[in-house]
Amino acid sequence: MAEPLPQVRPTCPRHPDRESRLLCQRCGRPTCPECQRPAPVGFHCVDCLRQSAATGPRGARTVVGGVAGHDRPTATYVLVAMCVGVFGLQFLSPQLTGDGAFVPVLGAREPWRFLTAAFLHSPNMITHILFNMLCLWQVGQWLEPLLGWARFVSLYLISALGGSVGYLLLAVPPQSMAQIGGSWVTGTVGASGAVFGLFGAMLVFLRKLGSSVRGLFVLLAINAALPIFYPQIAWQAHLGGFVTGMALAGALYATRGRDRARLQWPAVAGVLVILLLLTVVKYATADTGFVDSVVRYT
Repeated sequence: MAEPLPQVRPTCPRHPDRESRLLCQRCGRPTCPECQRPAPVGFHCVDCLRQSAATGPRGARTVVGGVAGHDRPTATYVLVAMCVGVFGLQFLSPQLTGDGAFVPVLGAREPWRFLTAAFLHSPNMITHILFNMLCLWQVGQWLEPLLGWARFVSLYLISALGGSVGYLLLAVPPQSMAQIGGSWVTGTVGASGAVFGLFGAMLVFLRKLGSSVRGLFVLLAINAALPIFYPQIAWQAHLGGFVTGMALAGALYATRGRDRARLQWPAVAGVLVILLLLTVVKYATADTGFVDSVVRYT
């Protein structure tokens, strides 16, 4: 009686230690997440996409507008370098952290804080920037080729803004000295809001393109649990960035295709306008009877 042969695990040709059951739709080989690249139709492996770019018609686009075959995430590397460079400057100029952190009570008078906070990190916790930059590097390798550098940078920056807006919307102005240490006067820094925006966008695109989201859900679960162990983490910014990223991805996917491509940037601008309106409404309706004392305290 013949014995059954042991089942062969499908592994990525470029990374033999990684099991992958997602096949390249061109060559049929298993492809790990790092080697998957969005193509005009579905996903191709890195090798096939490069070959297609070399032999196929120039100017081929991915489903949401990226240039097929351009898999080098240059903008991702630039963003990582900017954050690391600013982190170094924080040690040379310690007041930089306070000057650029987002603080709800100061946001209306100093609106640049909504964005500068995303390029600052806690000088006292090296894991803060390490974890954020690792996530940015990993997700950027997949998202930037799909979107193209301009859409990717817009997604990153608007998600960073969305993180600050989320923190603002969930902050409550203090009404007494006993409440003066709350989130309305507490600053927040970090690229987490922007990174969570990338997570949200990646979730939308993976679902729309029919790929597995299991690995992403695991990563999201780990990040969602971190505030339990580190209460100082601004989960409000994570939530704001995540929702913003999903909204932007939905807008970009809904306007895909040549007949609707002209609507992509207006759709992105629409999400930005919504964030600005939410900010104006929050500041206009917040009970600021105690704000003068808060400002003096800050």
